[in-house]
Amino acid sequence: MMLFNTHYAFSQQIQCNSQVLAEINQSITVDGVLDEPSWKQATKMLLAYENNPGEGTPAPVKTEVYFYQDGTYLNVAFKAYDPNPELIRASLRDRDALWADDNVGIIIDTFNDERGAYEFFVNPLGAQADMKMDDTDGWNEDDSWDAIWDSAGKITDFGYVVEMSIPFSSLRFAETQEEKVWNVAGWRNYPRDVRIQMATYKRDRNIKCNLCQFQQLVGLQNIKAGNNFQLTPTLTLSKQDEKPEVPGDWQSGSVDVEPGLDIRWGITQDIVLNATINPDFSQVEADAGQLDVNNTYSLFFPEKRPFFLDGASYFDTANFNFVHTRNIAEPDVGAKVTGKTNDHSYGVMLANDNNTSFLMPGNQGSDIATLDEKSEVAIARYKMDVGERNNIGVLMTHRQASHYNNTLLSVDGSYWISQRDNISYQVARSETDNPELVVEEFDVNKEQSDQALSINYSHSTRDYNLRANYSNIGEDFRADLGFESRSNIERVVLGGNRYYYGDEEDMFTRWGYFGDWDKTYDQDGNMLEEEYEIHGNLQGKKQFYSNFGIVHRKRLYDGEMFDETQFMQFARFRPRRNIELGTFYRFGKQIDFANTRLGDVIDVDPYIEWDVNEHVKIDLNYSYSQLDVNDDRIYTAHQSDLRIGYQFDMRSILKFVVQYTDIERNPDLYIYDDIEDRPDRNSRYFSSQLVYSYKINPQTLFFIGYSDGGYQDDNLDSLERDQRTIFTKFSYAWQL
Repeated sequence: MMLFNTHYAFSQQIQCNSQVLAEINQSITVDGVLDEPSWKQATKMLLAYENNPGEGTPAPVKTEVYFYQDGTYLNVAFKAYDPNPELIRASLRDRDALWADDNVGIIIDTFNDERGAYEFFVNPLGAQADMKMDDTDGWNEDDSWDAIWDSAGKITDFGYVVEMSIPFSSLRFAETQEEKVWNVAGWRNYPRDVRIQMATYKRDRNIKCNLCQFQQLVGLQNIKAGNNFQLTPTLTLSKQDEKPEVPGDWQSGSVDVEPGLDIRWGITQDIVLNATINPDFSQVEADAGQLDVNNTYSLFFPEKRPFFLDGASYFDTANFNFVHTRNIAEPDVGAKVTGKTNDHSYGVMLANDNNTSFLMPGNQGSDIATLDEKSEVAIARYKMDVGERNNIGVLMTHRQASHYNNTLLSVDGSYWISQRDNISYQVARSETDNPELVVEEFDVNKEQSDQALSINYSHSTRDYNLRANYSNIGEDFRADLGFESRSNIERVVLGGNRYYYGDEEDMFTRWGYFGDWDKTYDQDGNMLEEEYEIHGNLQGKKQFYSNFGIVHRKRLYDGEMFDETQFMQFARFRPRRNIELGTFYRFGKQIDFANTRLGDVIDVDPYIEWDVNEHVKIDLNYSYSQLDVNDDRIYTAHQSDLRIGYQFDMRSILKFVVQYTDIERNPDLYIYDDIEDRPDRNSRYFSSQLVYSYKINPQTLFFIGYSDGGYQDDNLDSLERDQRTIFTKFSYAWQL
């Protein structure tokens, strides 16, 4: 107990600056004009400190933040002064896309437990971003969380003004009539030649905890969550045409009409129920393109669907990704309860799935298994906070079909030995019954059971970090509702970082180096890989950032050991205020996995993000890869992902996406036993999407769009479309 008591006293010593939150029974008009009398009585704080690149130095420009609550809303206003208002960076933005702009925000720890917080940010034109922040082991953010709140901004002759009105029903906090204490920080991002960050608190980088350094708002006895019941009916219409044979005629599809209903109920201030009936999980925007060439592992795609994103962090665990809800592809119904009561957080999710697919892991690669049958899904998670910063949790996942089931049970936790030393751990066991299809296709046993273990240690200071990891994943371990693509491995990793700091006047504001050594075996004791890597990093003028280094590894593949040495670099900067340029490249020796031999690889991935004006934004990502063996070209691959957006206003946007992939191979250089395995010389793919959307908030929206796609192989003379779809969706969130 001495450890916990010592940390508590230290934490309270940091948080000595508190203010009473003003309570004023007057609402505001959220218009970016501070003309309500209530603002003169509001609680005021100054963003007096520059915390990046400086470390608690005086802020270079003046910023004021005002708070008050009216019983139903937390009202916040910023006055952001600027000696050169013409240099303010701001565009009309879609949600969570304002980080290249000037912006201000608040970060609120409503449970006063110094473990997590809500973030609300607004740019000078009123664009919104909201996130959840986790501070149990450094500052980690999740922008998938969306709340319903109001904001507005206006550029003025002295800088800009922002107003926010955040309903308490969008937050979770302890349900008590006693006086509440919230840790809070006002924040300002000030991007010029160097990106400067200012806040209401003076940051000490020697302290790993961030929330414990914030100021405090006290009071809040009379706040109400309101009638936290949200009913969101949806209607989706779509029509898809296909070509059964290419080239050939179109086969016209019928119009698919799908009504649905989403329910969100704050049962108490601590507990939220989400339910969905006949949900529409259509993608509003296409996934970012990924070049899948000379790769043996399955690609990862993030979750984007609202039902699964709300409360998703309640199912996270320490060291493994055991819950990846994109595995639940086509549910008819789903229900989820998530909550936090005092030191206890919990979540339960139930759903069905008409498309049963899951990852089949290995130590040389992974694949996807698909069953032509429905399945039922259950996920349960519980975590208990212990002391000031420690925690322990359990997770259960279960997926079942008529001839298949996978069950996983996991225990995880985090323990702080001292202010700078942390151990996190996770141990799990899975039990799987496989159908005959999986047994035959993937050469696995009818019944599989195994365990997985991971232990991490880290020592963190202002100037350096040391880390170590041990992980052991059994050959028959499966996490069919997660994304763990490797099994049959035992791995040790040792590494560290060294940091140096400058200020905004220096050529480089931050620099350092990092590296690690790791060694991996299979469960029979055969070495799979031994790797050394060392990297440097630089950060400075023109918002420049780069990391660069060299990697050398001995690697076993298909029974042969290979030596791979590669140099790589990532760099980005802003030559002008509205343009960001960046690229990643690597070159060196790499295994040709298709033919089990060593080749010479070159990968280049440049990108450009261009705000043409406050309405038009263009993003272009390009990927190039080539592999040579003995000066003969095995393949050359290109991929382009172009996205153009026209933002009419904060609610209305038109987006156009084109993705194109072109892979040229030399079949004569491939090794194969059967002529059917001979690769195509030319493989080309394309897709396009045009979507108009009108969003009042994340749940009340309308969109209409068109998408198509096609391909070309050696049997076709040109690119041919083989599918096209037109779709529209209406949804409206009723706050009852």
